[in-house]
Amino acid sequence: MARLADYFVVVGYDLDKRGGSEGQGHILQRFPEKDWEDNPFPQGIELFCQPNGWQLVPERERPSFFVSVLTDINSERHYCACFTFWEGLDNPQVQKAEASEVDEDEVPGLVQPTQVFAPKSLVLVSRLDHTEVFRNCLGLIYAVHVDSLSVPLETVIGNLLTCVIPVAGGSQRTITLGAGDRQVIQTPINDTLPVSGSSVAHLFRQLGIVNVLYLFCAALTEHKILFLSSSYQRLTDACRALLAIMFPLKYSFTYVPILPGKLLEVLSTPTPFIIGVNSFFRSETQELLDVIIADLDGGTVTIPECVHISLLPDPLLQQTQTALSMVLDPELEIADHAFPPSSTQPSTLKIQDKEIRAVFLWLFGQLFHGYRWCLHIIRIHPEPVIRFHKAAFLGQRALTEDDFLMKVLDGMAFAGFISERGPPYRLTDLFDDLMANQVERIRQEECSPHKVMNHIKELAEQLFKNENPYPAVAMHKVQRPAESPGHNDPKNLAIFPLLDDVTVQLFIDHAAAKLQTAPPVVKAELKGMVPSGPPLGKYIVDRHGHVLANSARRLEVVRNCITYIFDNKMLEAKKLMPAVLRALKGRAARVCLTQELNQHVLQNRAVLDDQQFDYIVRMMNCTLQDCSHMDEHGIAAILLPLVTAFCRKLGAGITQFAYSCVQEHMVWTNMQFWEAMFYSDVQNHIRALYLEESGPAAGGQEQLGALELASEQSRLWPTLSKEQQSERVQKEESTVFSQAIHYANRMSYLLLPLDTSKNRLLNRSGIGDVESVSNSYVTNSIAGSMAESYDTESGFEDAESSDVANSVVRFINRFVDKVCNESGVTNEHLKALHTMIPDIVQMHIETLDAVHRESKRLPPIQKPKLLRPILLAGEELVMDGMRVHLISDGREEATGALGGPPLLPAEGAIFLTTYRLIFKGTPNDPLVGEQVVTRSFPIASLTKEKRISVSLSMDQFIQEGLQLRSCTFQLLKIAFDEEVASDLAEVFRKHMHKLRYPQHVQGTFAFTVGQSGKTLVEHKTKDKNQSIKTLSKNLVKSAKRTIGRQYATRKKYSPPTWENRSSLQSELDEDELSVTEELDQGSLTLSSTIRSSDRQTMSNVVERACCRDYQRLGLGTLSNSLTRSKNEPFRISTVNRMYTVCRSYPGLLIVPQSIPDSTIQRISRCYRQNRFPVVCWRNSRTKAVLLRSAGLHAKGVVGFFKSPNAPSAGPSQADSTSLEQEKYMQAIISSMPSYCEPSGRNTLGGFTSTHMSTSGKWGSIRGSGRLSAYNPEVGNRLSSKESPQPNGGPSEALFLRQQRAYLYIIGDKTQLKGGKQDSFQQWEVVPIEVCDVRQVKNSFKKLMKACVPSSATSEPSMTFHRCLEESEWMCLLHRVLQVSVLVVELLDTGSSVMVSLEDGWDVTTQVVSLVQLLSDPYYRTFDGFRLLVEKEWLSFGHRFSHRGAQTLASQSSGFTPVFLQFLDCVHQIHLQFPMEFEFSQYYLKFLAYHYVSNRFRTFLLDSDYERIELGVLYEEKGERKNPQVCKSVWDYIDRLNKKTPIFFNYMFSPEDEEVLRPYSFISNLKVWDFYIEETLSEGPSYDWELVQRGRQERLAEEVPDKPDTTTPKSQRHIVWPCYDSRSRVVPDAITKLLQDLQSLEAELGLPPEKWKDTWDKIKANQRVEAKLENRPSFNSSLLMSSNLSHQRRSQGVYLPESGVGSSINLAMDREISTTSTPVAGRPSTSTLYSQFQSTESENRSFEGILFKKGALLKPWKPRWFVLDKTKHQLRYYETRQDKECKGVIELAEVESVIPGTPTMGAPKNIEEKAFFDLKTTKRVYNFCAQDSPNAQLWMDSIQSCLSDA
Repeated sequence: MARLADYFVVVGYDLDKRGGSEGQGHILQRFPEKDWEDNPFPQGIELFCQPNGWQLVPERERPSFFVSVLTDINSERHYCACFTFWEGLDNPQVQKAEASEVDEDEVPGLVQPTQVFAPKSLVLVSRLDHTEVFRNCLGLIYAVHVDSLSVPLETVIGNLLTCVIPVAGGSQRTITLGAGDRQVIQTPINDTLPVSGSSVAHLFRQLGIVNVLYLFCAALTEHKILFLSSSYQRLTDACRALLAIMFPLKYSFTYVPILPGKLLEVLSTPTPFIIGVNSFFRSETQELLDVIIADLDGGTVTIPECVHISLLPDPLLQQTQTALSMVLDPELEIADHAFPPSSTQPSTLKIQDKEIRAVFLWLFGQLFHGYRWCLHIIRIHPEPVIRFHKAAFLGQRALTEDDFLMKVLDGMAFAGFISERGPPYRLTDLFDDLMANQVERIRQEECSPHKVMNHIKELAEQLFKNENPYPAVAMHKVQRPAESPGHNDPKNLAIFPLLDDVTVQLFIDHAAAKLQTAPPVVKAELKGMVPSGPPLGKYIVDRHGHVLANSARRLEVVRNCITYIFDNKMLEAKKLMPAVLRALKGRAARVCLTQELNQHVLQNRAVLDDQQFDYIVRMMNCTLQDCSHMDEHGIAAILLPLVTAFCRKLGAGITQFAYSCVQEHMVWTNMQFWEAMFYSDVQNHIRALYLEESGPAAGGQEQLGALELASEQSRLWPTLSKEQQSERVQKEESTVFSQAIHYANRMSYLLLPLDTSKNRLLNRSGIGDVESVSNSYVTNSIAGSMAESYDTESGFEDAESSDVANSVVRFINRFVDKVCNESGVTNEHLKALHTMIPDIVQMHIETLDAVHRESKRLPPIQKPKLLRPILLAGEELVMDGMRVHLISDGREEATGALGGPPLLPAEGAIFLTTYRLIFKGTPNDPLVGEQVVTRSFPIASLTKEKRISVSLSMDQFIQEGLQLRSCTFQLLKIAFDEEVASDLAEVFRKHMHKLRYPQHVQGTFAFTVGQSGKTLVEHKTKDKNQSIKTLSKNLVKSAKRTIGRQYATRKKYSPPTWENRSSLQSELDEDELSVTEELDQGSLTLSSTIRSSDRQTMSNVVERACCRDYQRLGLGTLSNSLTRSKNEPFRISTVNRMYTVCRSYPGLLIVPQSIPDSTIQRISRCYRQNRFPVVCWRNSRTKAVLLRSAGLHAKGVVGFFKSPNAPSAGPSQADSTSLEQEKYMQAIISSMPSYCEPSGRNTLGGFTSTHMSTSGKWGSIRGSGRLSAYNPEVGNRLSSKESPQPNGGPSEALFLRQQRAYLYIIGDKTQLKGGKQDSFQQWEVVPIEVCDVRQVKNSFKKLMKACVPSSATSEPSMTFHRCLEESEWMCLLHRVLQVSVLVVELLDTGSSVMVSLEDGWDVTTQVVSLVQLLSDPYYRTFDGFRLLVEKEWLSFGHRFSHRGAQTLASQSSGFTPVFLQFLDCVHQIHLQFPMEFEFSQYYLKFLAYHYVSNRFRTFLLDSDYERIELGVLYEEKGERKNPQVCKSVWDYIDRLNKKTPIFFNYMFSPEDEEVLRPYSFISNLKVWDFYIEETLSEGPSYDWELVQRGRQERLAEEVPDKPDTTTPKSQRHIVWPCYDSRSRVVPDAITKLLQDLQSLEAELGLPPEKWKDTWDKIKANQRVEAKLENRPSFNSSLLMSSNLSHQRRSQGVYLPESGVGSSINLAMDREISTTSTPVAGRPSTSTLYSQFQSTESENRSFEGILFKKGALLKPWKPRWFVLDKTKHQLRYYETRQDKECKGVIELAEVESVIPGTPTMGAPKNIEEKAFFDLKTTKRVYNFCAQDSPNAQLWMDSIQSCLSDA
């Protein structure tokens, strides 16, 4: 029973304390005056009566009523019902004004009302929540006062305060306050269920389903929630509703449904809350950043950005929303029905309210079902102590990933739920019933909404019954104040009187006395055992891995493997191991493993031998690796006893247990895991304790769970005697205590590492216990020792391992404190534990030291032996092999993802040599264990090195590793084996950096090769080569003389030395000087004549490649330039012979004849880097020239375009330079023959080549937005409206003027701004946008990542093609090709072109080289291509060292593959024109690899000047110092080319003077396979000697000792795409035939013939035969290539033939195609055979002279006939010697051979029998032999041919 009202209070406006605008309230009277003992008077009521503040109002307001809720210090809630009405009083403002004089400040005209109204509140304070009853009672008191009824107010209040009603039980109680009123109070049946009236339904109406669900989830996951409304009662109702739907959880944070304005700062509290605030204060709530605001009046819920609400897990959320909408809006479902039922109204509000609550009850049933199976009962007596095993619950529900449930289970509300509902023996309610009996039903019905609805209706009925057990009785009779007309008249309203407190107190005392005499109410306690409901395991589906987990085959594999291990069948076990490790990813397999292992443990011990132990540990590690630190599946828990059972004997009395090998897992450092384990063990022991007690009689009890036992014991507890009770308490306590000791031991096993110098606990920062905040365990602070930690007492201190020991002791202490306090262990025991723990730990450390010592002595596991790499001559090891694992990266081929066993990961060693980084090893997969995997790249090509940490699947240890990326498109991802010391790995990195970025270019491999032990020898050989040395000295010295100031330093260079090598001697002699002074522009003194001392120098310069080329192109010879003959338009200038004009240009340059050297020096200053325009190629047909230069300096640009007649103050420097530039341009233009013709301009203008359409030329260049947008004026001229040409080159046009300009300057758009075009000049500037070097660099990085990704990814945005596209590499190629094709067109149509972009050494070089390659077939041969690279790339100073970041100085600039881009462009052209190139694709790849490898000196240094300075330029010409070491890549290629046709393109069959115009659209470009192919069997194939030696070694191994004749040897050979070199395993036909020829020659002992000679002979023969037959044959080069799809040429003519279809005439050799006419009636069979012609004789089976009758009216003529069996034809020639075939008769068409008769004009004197006829399908041939036997022979031969066929 409880009092209906505890206090009655009258609160009024405090007139004395009116300060400022805010008034205050104060308590006028309160009854009873004295606090109740069980219920003190709540403070601050006056604030809550007027939450908006106490204010006087000018007009009377209507009385109001609401209920506030106050929470006291014991978290008891007090309901304060406030009834407020307004009373009139004279305006104090007016009175004050009368009293004093009128204040000047008073605003006149503001009339103050004479009377104002003050609020007064009647407040009831109660612990019961009966809103309606309170409203009626306070209303009655007000009515008695207003209507002045005869009843004294004291009586009414006295009755009210003495009214006592039951709290629950469902009874009805009628009360009266003695004023003729009567009320019925209904109590709920069960007070654990909340009473909600219709507030929940109202809340849903106000906010809607989704919003309320957000609030519900927010409240459960402990967010701050604020309700706003202008109605107080609504705020209270909304808060009540939110709490009601949270049932069975109780809200335990701040709960204030109505917060007074004065207390608004409460809102900034850090803890969660549910608070209601009047909308009046909306503005103050705006700046709250982490509060969810629900506006009840507006129906909105606002969630701040920083707040993330975890929502219900997925299917549940959907089902809940559906169920709610069916309750709230039943019409929704039938809205679309054709015949809707007449009415489907939602239930009344009160019923609807219960239906909504039923939905939430059902939801909690879903969320928490099975929770009782995860309870651990640790103590039963004196009070049950219960813990919830969260990890197991989540694991079994497969909801570990679920954010919402995790937060709910960690929350305070759930902790309260467990402590309230955990005990097994207590009162049960609706929720317990639901969990016990209806979970089954919920599971089955969850997918059918209608069944769910029926269930919800049933639950709603029970909830409704709980609040309204009886039908409503209309017995209420409460007086309301009369609404009389004069009611509001202030005069007739009296002030609420002061009450007589004595009277009221008498009522209270009287009632109290009566209560004391009344007998106590005895209520039957209906306690019982709480049923647990169905266990969890029944419904679990492992969401992610259900297929995986339940695969019986996998479990079988695990079982078999364990059986093999224990039966000592190690080989079998080893084979199964990889499969087992894969299977252990699934939960079922892990459980299976633990069960199987359990069977092999006898008496807690299982001793294994080393190998068994090893396998078992590996499997345990693999099992634990996939467990999270929560251990939600309990795998670690089952393994815990096993790791202390499995062991091996190490030595005398020393045993190593498995736990020392499985410590590396997070789970062991997780406090929650240990607590859960401890509690579960304690529970088992306590259960055993009570099972023993009840004895064997209770056989059925074996099945009882711990909770059931506990419930039974709790029931019996009151019946036991005191002694029995204390005995039980003691027994339980000591059980817990002994377990704590056991766990202290266990924890020390798993936390103390085998090598106690390493402390894992210290390394892992902050893995603490989330739940136990009080004992928060932060691993980093070693110093923060705990208050209750007793380590100091034990006197234990060990200097060495104290930190490890301390941190473990601390961890265990924390654990012990927590579990012992929770499970009620006595203080004495706790102290004893704290004293024991350091000793336990110390003892264990001592044991471990012995184990550690012994385990070190174990023979290591057999690891694969390290294979040695093959080294080049002169290549030395810097660091010997370190054992590493090569991990697979993002490329799928080697991992077996595309089929086949995985070659990676592999185990082997990494070697660092002076030249390369090499990995060599064998795959981990036993199926391919005998293969060798090699990956290597030149150290100079390393672009990025990154430290990584790798976890290898086999052993669970995280290893440190490196990821090394190379610009030869290789990636080495290695993890160092544990045997490699970490400092060794660091040394490795340092050496690698030293080698990658030497101080000076002379530290690169090309210079240091072969020098280590031979420094002395080197010195002697140096003198032999004196001529070169003197040359370079002379050059340098004379350069010095030319330079004004001679600051020069002696410089001796010595690159870094390694331990295993004596210091390298510099290549330079001691006295060699190097110029340090930058060229000083002012002090250049130049002489145009060559001094005699330099003659020798010049003769050497002449040898340089460029000069040979200039002579070939007819651009002048050196003698010509010296004698200055004027008839040549160009001359070779020696102005730069000392590299003084331009340091990055070659010594000899081609310039117009008419320009003197002095002009050149001046012009050069206008250009960047002094790279002025020079001629580099001339078109032999149109005589147009190609020039190259750098872009202009900014000042030069304006000068360049300055109009000559612009007024200027005087002839400035800029003017004169600009004039000289014009002169220079003019001189170039004048050199062109078309210009010299009288009508030159017109002829040129009208000139269109056969390749040209007459349409807009540059459409595509302008159109491709990224490439360029020209300056509009030139652009519009250049492009008419037509479409671009099909090959992506610019479409042809006659430009703006009808005639072309003589000279086009391709310039950089950004540079040419502001230049005005002079319409009379003969040159025109074409501004284009070029890719700058940064773009190339970034693009290349992305290309590398696309082709060689560092890790596999399944993201769609990261696929190969997507990454390739994003790299924009293809766009860059497209641009370069497009510009090049444009220039080719211009040159071909007779205009000269000057390419003047950037600094003239990147894009310019690319474009100029490509133009020459496309225009001139010579550059498409070996010699030509070499010359092209030497001339345009090396001599003209492309900065190879700088762009390749070859030295320390250029490291920061990064790797920019400009040359690679050029080679890729050549590769694209090669693909489109495979017959135009003498070299193969392999040749391009070879150059691409070696231009970054630094193996040769060719691509080192930035210009000829630097090469001369180092003396490398001409050493190639001198005699070889060391025949093994090729210093030039070209020599190497020549040498290799003589040995093997690897570089030769068999399809080479050029057309004369063919100009190539490749397609440059991106769709026509292919990814170069150089970027994506690799050969794991032998590494890159570009170091030919290595590959050859490797193959010989492998062949030697494969040859068996004695031939095995018994078994037939299979001829099949498996070819793996990324492992084997396809070109070697499956060579093309010609290579194969040449190889066979060689091996046959070797067998016959003939001297081997060079492959080139063989090849040339065959080709020559074929030509001859083709002529002989008078028919074009396939050119041999074509036959052997099946891949002609890229052929781009007019390849044949369509010849309709009489009845034979058509034949394609492939005229490849020009001289034939002119004469060849197909023979009429030639069937197509011949084409099949013509392929095999090689020599004439081999196909002649029978030959001789026959007379043949000609066609009609033609005479008989003797002809030489040849019968060819192979080709199945009869050919005839004029004479025997004749090579030209006159005609062919196909034997396939011959019908018969019959003896004939002489006809008219037949030869005389020949017997008749010598004639015979040959009848074919088309005609009859008449033949005549010399005599009849001869004729017979012919007929027989032909006949036999026919019958053979």
